[in-house]
Amino acid sequence: MTKGPVRLDVSVNYAVPRTGVPSAVSFRKWVAAALKSRIREADLAIRIVDAREGRALNRHYRGKDYATNVLSFPADLPEGVKMPLLGDLVICAPVVAREAKEQRKPSQAHYAHLTVHGVLHLLGWDHEDDKEAEAMEQLEREILAGLGLPDPYAEE
Repeated sequence: MTKGPVRLDVSVNYAVPRTGVPSAVSFRKWVAAALKSRIREADLAIRIVDAREGRALNRHYRGKDYATNVLSFPADLPEGVKMPLLGDLVICAPVVAREAKEQRKPSQAHYAHLTVHGVLHLLGWDHEDDKEAEAMEQLEREILAGLGLPDPYAEE
């Protein structure tokens, strides 16, 4: 655990119209909440994409031929290189909008959840088995509660 403020450099790139998509300030706030007490400094990029680009990236990197809500690409630095580069997140705007509507959640809350989820993946968290998933989901709940947002896993 680290104490003190996080030095954060978050680049947000919009490859879709901005209507209904959170501001860069919001994404930075969510990233900072996910990193708080976990890392002292970090550089990362977030790209907001359409379904076509999301599908192409998911197909290329994960072998899954559909657009998914968030993809995480942890930085793969050469051994011995010390940089605060954490990695990249790709968030697919149409998938987020559809899921928020289906789950009856405010889209801002869903974007916040997926941003936190993606950042935790960049930090090495995963959900490959039930125990890992439960631990990661609990951490997501705590981070989002700290932001005043509801439990993303709560049943209606």
